[in-house]
Amino acid sequence: MRSILSLFAVLVLFSCTEEAKKQPFQSVEMTPVFQDSVSIRAITFLDGRTLAFAGSNGMYGTVDVSSNKVRASTQYYDSITPSFRAVGGTSEDFFMLSIESPALLYKTGDKGQMELVYTEEGEGVFYDSLAFWNDTEGIAVGDTVNGCLSIIITRDGGASWTKLACSELPDGIEGEGAFAASNSNIAVQGNKVWIGTTEGRIYFSADKGVTWDIQETPIISDEPTQGIYSMDFFDEMNGFAIGGDYTKPESNTGNKIKTADGGRTWQLMADGQEPDYKSCVQYVPNSNGEALVAIGFTGISYSSDRGANWKELSEEPFFTLRFLNDSTAFAAGSNRIAKLVFK
Repeated sequence: MRSILSLFAVLVLFSCTEEAKKQPFQSVEMTPVFQDSVSIRAITFLDGRTLAFAGSNGMYGTVDVSSNKVRASTQYYDSITPSFRAVGGTSEDFFMLSIESPALLYKTGDKGQMELVYTEEGEGVFYDSLAFWNDTEGIAVGDTVNGCLSIIITRDGGASWTKLACSELPDGIEGEGAFAASNSNIAVQGNKVWIGTTEGRIYFSADKGVTWDIQETPIISDEPTQGIYSMDFFDEMNGFAIGGDYTKPESNTGNKIKTADGGRTWQLMADGQEPDYKSCVQYVPNSNGEALVAIGFTGISYSSDRGANWKELSEEPFFTLRFLNDSTAFAAGSNRIAKLVFK
């Protein structure tokens, strides 16, 4: 009797495990959330209820993910209307960073207005992406200035930012930068950070930007329009990067790479196969690192086997997306934000 009960318990447990395992996505449904004459390449969840965004024409705002209610405003700097392509958030504040000189980094202010916390002017100044390790420490990256990649770091919750000297970074390559395509060429996990560049290299730090190494990758980077456009890490070991050439969006050779050892080595995936150029890739939450969604103006693609094989789910064009949970994401692009439900 005892052995029969034990077997029954095992069968029940196995059945529950099998039932709980999610099936691969077969389709995606889209609901328009926001439409305006603005290009939006940067979105982030501030919590489980609020999506924040910033884009061209100085526009920024929030979306209540329950009601889809949008609050939008416009940020001006003297006579300049900034273009924002990088955003980030802590539990206390929202941050948005403009691209060209003068680079303008704003945080949530105490009086209901955005507060300017960092500016940078000069030839070649162009910031691309922003991320936070925690509520205290964050990092942003920009193109090469004076011989090295531009990296600024905060250690006080974003109240102040310090630019790393070239002597603190690996040797740069002339013209090396990071694509301001989707606010996703910086990936952080634990104390680690990976930054993908236009040269197909990855700047890696295991100590929150104190020391740096270079990780080489096989991603295509022969032309200025090629390189790593987007990168995501599921944990400290498993990561995926995607890119290609936005001027040749149908090309799908040498544009997808994966690591299983924290970036020490990278392998080409699905080479010569779907998907083609994409500007953003993200792991699906609660997928054990197996499921990925890649998005771009070329449409939406999905992999359920760690990037080995892909399926096109939609031809709808977007620039960037972030997952709210394991089946719902929000995507942004030219003139719109939409809610995506994967099924």
